[in-house]
Amino acid sequence: MAVYDLEEQEQLSELKSWWNTYGNLVTTVLLALLVAVAGWQGWNWYQRKQGAEASVMYAAVQKGEMARDAKQVQAAAGELTEKYPGTVYAAMAALTSARMQFDAGDLKAARIQLQWVAEKASDKGLRDIGRLRLAHVLLDQADNKTAPEEALKLLAEEPLPAFAPRFEELKGDILLLQGKPAEAKTAYQNALTKQAAAEKSAGSRGQQDTQYRELLQTKLDSLGEK
Repeated sequence: MAVYDLEEQEQLSELKSWWNTYGNLVTTVLLALLVAVAGWQGWNWYQRKQGAEASVMYAAVQKGEMARDAKQVQAAAGELTEKYPGTVYAAMAALTSARMQFDAGDLKAARIQLQWVAEKASDKGLRDIGRLRLAHVLLDQADNKTAPEEALKLLAEEPLPAFAPRFEELKGDILLLQGKPAEAKTAYQNALTKQAAAEKSAGSRGQQDTQYRELLQTKLDSLGEK
């Protein structure tokens, strides 16, 4: 029994020695883990709360869209991008508002909305859509002499594969407008190549894909062999 007590005392002594050496470190690590878990849970709760509130506000955008009320849509989209900029709803609202302002002939307002999407949307795909549509709006501003160059700069960053053909097609259109048929031809060829890759990746060759490839081929063929 005495031997057992002696061994137990030695173990306790070793444990106390180990704790004196590493106790503070263990406590610090455990506290850091607890704080990290609590922070992660809090962030997820905050994100869900933001998403739920933004979805309610997005309903006002949809209501205005159905009523063809461009002012209501613009106001609701502005509030969404101001209060909930990190949500997908904000970018969707800005895109909807931009389209309605464009249809109403207010290119300046459409450009502002699309600029926000292109720069600040939380989703890469939505930013790509914003850049593509903004480039189109720039080209529709006849008084903007620098529009072609501005549009090409917007299209310079590589988009997601699904949008790559549209980016290359628009590059071709702009280059042709600038009197650069050889460069335009290269862009159209790139668009065809990337369209084929996108179709292969998606496993899709529907009617819309066929029609779009035919359009690209027509643009390419129109430039001849040179």
